[in-house]
Amino acid sequence: MTVHHLPAEISAFTGWLGELAGRLEPGAGWYGFFAARDPDGLRACFAGAEILPWDVVESLLQDLGEPADGPRARHGRALHRAAAAAHDRGPGGAAALTERRALMARELAYAERRVRELSGREPGAPGPGGGPDPDALFWARDDHARATARLAELTERLAALGGAAAPPVPTGTREPVRRRPRGARFAGLEDGPEPVPVPPGQPTAGPGPTPPFAAPRGARFGPAPTAPDPAPAPEARRPAPDETARAARAAGNAVYALRRLRAQGRTGEAHALLCEALAGPPQWLPALADELAAAGLAADWATLLWEAADLPPDRLAAVAAALADAGRTEDRDRLLRQGAARPVPELAGACAALRTGRRDAEARTLLGAFLARRTVEEAAALAATDPAALVPELRAAARALSPARERDLLHALRVARLA
Repeated sequence: MTVHHLPAEISAFTGWLGELAGRLEPGAGWYGFFAARDPDGLRACFAGAEILPWDVVESLLQDLGEPADGPRARHGRALHRAAAAAHDRGPGGAAALTERRALMARELAYAERRVRELSGREPGAPGPGGGPDPDALFWARDDHARATARLAELTERLAALGGAAAPPVPTGTREPVRRRPRGARFAGLEDGPEPVPVPPGQPTAGPGPTPPFAAPRGARFGPAPTAPDPAPAPEARRPAPDETARAARAAGNAVYALRRLRAQGRTGEAHALLCEALAGPPQWLPALADELAAAGLAADWATLLWEAADLPPDRLAAVAAALADAGRTEDRDRLLRQGAARPVPELAGACAALRTGRRDAEARTLLGAFLARRTVEEAAALAATDPAALVPELRAAARALSPARERDLLHALRVARLA
């Protein structure tokens, strides 16, 4: 194992930080929140591989009941500044700070938008009748405050390196930075030296935080707000106005969570969040597609459609119907083309669900995609699951492809004694 010798300034700050953590109750307050959400990122800061943002240190002092301007906080602030300066003087320090500052500027712009949306002050946001989500608004405001503080801190650190005029703050751009950041709410911790072991009592993954406020939910802490389970039938409908507002709010919360997870390099959790969206009402998915596109996350919508192609047959049919009713026929067709690769018994179930919901256009698209990529023998096997319904439907779909395809299918049906 390579041994990394930390500068004296960083060692002094991590020593002070360790002493502070030793007086805190593990799993409680802000300390428990940060430790539960990203133990690896917090451990890296305690080990000196990264510098903990000062707003996080202030939260730990708050857990301890220390005043923000008290002697302990003033001493820690001085150690923090010295440690940050020593860290930034390392190779690539200025470039890393510039990159992180640009990321934080985008996080601030997004946090401002979310606060406006959740407060009902953004055009198109749910009005007072929709009822703001207090927890989501709390976390959006917390993100805004932290992003503001961190942007100022990063600007100050960059200027201290000799950049008297810090680069302009780019706003309104979801363009990806070259380095994938990590660290829950630590705003872009980058890979550093291998962390040294952390003394007992310092952050490890635990059962979860018990913060001094309502348990986090909604924005980026779980699935969309609870809604009645959709009926298994694929029949879709245009959402009522109140449901439209709920769908928009759920989509905004999901995308907010997704952006944070992507920015932190937590790709597994981001993928799980996408999959959770498929468990909600299918009629909410078009709003999520719009929100993903607006956030520059169109690739995540493509991933969600890919996952949707593996849903149970009735759910697959319901999602296809919802997309069609929202006017997203290209997405519907892509979903059904991907779903056409499924085993024959599952396809038979999807066809039956579409037929029950009188979704003739979706059934034709699914069977056309099936015939375009599967053998006519497989088509005959599919027809055998419900000859009265599927034989004429398959023949019509084959006819739409080409006369030759219809002839081949008819021969396979005759061999199987279905025609």
